[in-house]
Amino acid sequence: MLVVDHDDDGALGIVLNRPTDTVIEVAVPDLAEMFDADEVVHEGGPVQPEALLTVAEFRDPAEAALLVLGRIGMVRGDDDAERPLVDRARAYAGYAGWAPAQLEQELEEDDWLVLDARPDDLFQPDASRLWHLALERLGGPFALLAHVPEDPSVN
Repeated sequence: MLVVDHDDDGALGIVLNRPTDTVIEVAVPDLAEMFDADEVVHEGGPVQPEALLTVAEFRDPAEAALLVLGRIGMVRGDDDAERPLVDRARAYAGYAGWAPAQLEQELEEDDWLVLDARPDDLFQPDASRLWHLALERLGGPFALLAHVPEDPSVN
């Protein structure tokens, strides 16, 4: 999960590690030029799954609707807007949302493992591996969890 916006009104995040089988070129042909030919839509979260959010690494960060991390930000959703120049992009169907103070409460209750995001996290070629890579970066006992087989009985 990447928190892309957080203020007194709540928070908005995107699940990063759930690729779908839906190819961007088929789902949203108008945006296809921003993506690699075989790029797929990812599940961004349970809120408004019909909404498409696009995260990109901008050549000019001033073109981002909202900057998230360095040159990475949200692409404007205006149909009339000129497509920005980006080095890489990823599209997410839906997002995760929190009411005011809800995320803070969840963090206080240790409901989340917190890790600083890296730009490559958002564009991990095999997004399903991102959880394992994040656990390894956390180190210690979390790094051990990253290598536990999905079915421990085969170990």
